[in-house]
Amino acid sequence: MTAATATETANTEPGDPAQPGEGDASAVLPVTVENGSIAIQPDLQLLRGADTVYPVYIDPPVGLGAQERTKISSDGDKFWMFDGDKGVGKCGNADGYYCGGGYIDRMYFEFAPTALSGKHVLDATFRAHETWSFNCDAHTVDLKRTNNISEATSWPGPSQLDHLGDRSVAAGRGSLCSPDQPDAWIEFNDNAGETDENLTSTVRSFANGSFSRLTLMLRAHDETEPRAWKRFDDNAELQVIYAYKPGVPTNVGVIPGTGTTAASCEASADPVVVTLDKPTIQARAQTQVSSGTSALLQTEFALERRGTDNVWRQIWTGASPDAGWDADNDVERMQTMQLADGYMYRLKARTQSHWTYNTVPGDLWSSYSSWCYFKTDSAAPKAPRITSVAPYTLCSTVCEGKGGPGLPGTFVFEPNTADISNNTTDITAYEWKLLSSPTKTVPRGSALATTVKDVIPPLAGTQVLSVRAKDVYNRWGTPQEFIFKVAPAEGAVGRWQLDGVPGSGTVTATDTAEVGTRHNATLTGSGTGWSSRARRGENDYALRLNDYTTNPTQTGYAATTGLVVNTRDSFTVSAWVQLTDASANRVVLSAPGTNGSAFALYYSSALKKWVFNRTDKDVASPAYVRSVADQESPQLNVWTHVAGVFKTEGDDNLPDTDPSNDTIQLFINGRPQGQPVVLSQTAGSYTPWTASGGLQFGRFLSAGAWSSYHVGLLDEVAVWQRFLTPEQLVEEAKVLQDGVPANELVADWDATTAAGTQIPERSSYPVPPMTVSGTTISGDDKALVLDGTASYASAAGPVVDETGSFTVAASVRLDSAALADKPAGYRAQVAGQRLGGESSWALWIDKVAEGVYLWEFTRTSVGSDGKVTQSAIVSDDSPVPAEDFDNFVTVTGIFDAQESWESTADDGSTTMRYGKLHLFVREAPRLDGENAGFASPQQGSGELSLGRGTAAGSTGNYLPGGLESLRIWTGAMTADQVSSQILAPAGT
Repeated sequence: MTAATATETANTEPGDPAQPGEGDASAVLPVTVENGSIAIQPDLQLLRGADTVYPVYIDPPVGLGAQERTKISSDGDKFWMFDGDKGVGKCGNADGYYCGGGYIDRMYFEFAPTALSGKHVLDATFRAHETWSFNCDAHTVDLKRTNNISEATSWPGPSQLDHLGDRSVAAGRGSLCSPDQPDAWIEFNDNAGETDENLTSTVRSFANGSFSRLTLMLRAHDETEPRAWKRFDDNAELQVIYAYKPGVPTNVGVIPGTGTTAASCEASADPVVVTLDKPTIQARAQTQVSSGTSALLQTEFALERRGTDNVWRQIWTGASPDAGWDADNDVERMQTMQLADGYMYRLKARTQSHWTYNTVPGDLWSSYSSWCYFKTDSAAPKAPRITSVAPYTLCSTVCEGKGGPGLPGTFVFEPNTADISNNTTDITAYEWKLLSSPTKTVPRGSALATTVKDVIPPLAGTQVLSVRAKDVYNRWGTPQEFIFKVAPAEGAVGRWQLDGVPGSGTVTATDTAEVGTRHNATLTGSGTGWSSRARRGENDYALRLNDYTTNPTQTGYAATTGLVVNTRDSFTVSAWVQLTDASANRVVLSAPGTNGSAFALYYSSALKKWVFNRTDKDVASPAYVRSVADQESPQLNVWTHVAGVFKTEGDDNLPDTDPSNDTIQLFINGRPQGQPVVLSQTAGSYTPWTASGGLQFGRFLSAGAWSSYHVGLLDEVAVWQRFLTPEQLVEEAKVLQDGVPANELVADWDATTAAGTQIPERSSYPVPPMTVSGTTISGDDKALVLDGTASYASAAGPVVDETGSFTVAASVRLDSAALADKPAGYRAQVAGQRLGGESSWALWIDKVAEGVYLWEFTRTSVGSDGKVTQSAIVSDDSPVPAEDFDNFVTVTGIFDAQESWESTADDGSTTMRYGKLHLFVREAPRLDGENAGFASPQQGSGELSLGRGTAAGSTGNYLPGGLESLRIWTGAMTADQVSSQILAPAGT
């Protein structure tokens, strides 16, 4: 073939110039990548030829997220997200053939770890489709790992970190060679004979979170040799064979009697009483991510007993199943050895994941669960008997819903027959509780049977009533459980998601409720519109009212034409709101009559608080009754859930017509504010009255005139013609979407896009950039490099309402040498929000002892005197491993303001509280113990920082290492969301 022939057609021209193009996004694992996507390989036999693969961990394709690619040239050209085939090597002249002017090409493919979350990599293969080679002779092409790429990547490209493999090949010239050399997939897989090839271990580290993105480069081994020039297509593949990583078991407990339900037994201060000498224990086997029936799991138990010397000693271990393996989420039960009477015991469990690959077996073990405490007492009261009177019934084969949330049930408690002799018993009292309500105690009556009429389920669905008895010796006994189902409550009579698309011209907000008549709302006035900043996250929208950017006299609002709710009877209103301007009263929702509004949910500029009010009458000068927020000066430009409840029912939650017990109460982020306010006690002239006008979004009627226009955003408005229980408002504040809480990214600082001393903020919210102090953005990966002495980055905060749920995630690299020089007890703050002399929330690395480090997520509340009033912490359950140092690791802190937990006062009374911390390192959750509960609503202020923090009145705690990014969301993420949203590549 002559040089002239080589330039005739594009498909035979090795140096054919190409244009940059749009890349395809998507994808997954083990993996097949097509057009920039990775997919689970459904037939593992295809990967390794005749090797035997036991397909016990195969899953169908799942989404991975966008993959980035580029080709760069030494002449300055770059082809970001290129389509089709591009060159690799020196595009020059040799043997009479012409390619180009002698420039050198390199090709890069970047992968995200999302679909590898929770998977242990057994084998990895990188494949690239070669479409052309300069001649018919084989030449070596190398596979290298490099630092990350971006659209700005240019010659010579990011630093090369490791050699992963090489292949001497020639493909794509077809019949021009003898024999034919058709285009072909070129595979890179570790060669045991070449110790420098470690693709599998690199991908395994990638899956384990040692670095946030995997960038692979194809290059000619000899970049001075034009004969080594080749073309490869854009559809490079990464194929991974994996086993599922084990997760910490759930539902770890002991069945205290002869029943089948395990009791919760986490607290050492109040252990479950077991009356059997060989109790059955249980745990639910888990993988770190859902695996269906693919995983092979076993649960291992360990039992310890506390001796008379107060020392805990292990006395027994067991495994279930005792032969074979079970699937993910299977409940494992087994009996313990015979236990001695009168001792305290504690139980823990871990999951073992097993596989066989290429006939070689392998195993991984999870961390242990938290301890489950119980004590043996054969003489203690046995499980009491429970009988339902009305309206709830025991679940059997069919579990039929009865009653409803907030409707009381009547139950009868009786001693266990073993605790009755001659028709008498030494039982003196019963203690009972529902899963989501505080514990209550009732004395036993004069008869054997004790009737309890105030069992009030707060939520619909399956409920568990747990009852235990106390005897004359003041011993609490084994609990008994009664499972019943609560019928769903009536739905909302109005629900507006306010999701009109900006620029669409839509002026109607659709009512999507299913109860009663629909009432769409119409946007009115120049100050109305739609915003892409919305509570449900990406692709959601919200109502924008009176942003005042161009006209300070805007009076935009939205309203229904028909009456949505009867304000004379019980009702509830709620909305998500962003307040932009606090210089005047700002109404979220109201319902007008002739002269004024029957109620208003609003911000009061005089009180500097959120308020829910009612008026005594429809007159020009009514008396106002207010339920006021506990905290003043709410943060601007953050999402807050506000709700108001008007209740006409009495203490027994049964309807009545007595206005003297009518109450109102404000709720913020699902938390009740103060006590219910009795309207007649505040305004003796109060008379229940019905508003006659439509529901108003963003304005208020007073003395016949409209005022108090809202400035900011409204979203997810709902109205019910009934009172919602506090627990139901907690559920509403979760913003469930297909059963999963929604979240919204409200701040995103990415050092890889930084310039000079500014880290830009990339969200759509009015959040400032981070300013770097004492250092600059440096390195091939453009990380914020911190010296651990004086360097940090900061911006004005906060960016979320910290009295509600939020999630923070940082990509951090620990400097092992610098941390080794720090004294034991040194705590370095990765990221945090300042609150006076403390950090309202913070991610930490704690050097607890020489060579021992723990990740931590903390929350702190302070009083008006600046002193700490409450703190909460969740820390890593095992020391940071050596491989986590000097590599980027994603650490996530979650504050779930709606998660409940029970606290016990000194007098023994219990209270259900809301707010709990969670910590994830990569995709793996860390155990949150009893000290993870945080019930004090607390809002940080001032500096939001990376690399330094404030504690005990002192600012310091400098971090030695690097930071790539900090992202913050409104809403508490689930484990699956941590994997799919946080571990996906930045910008996806």
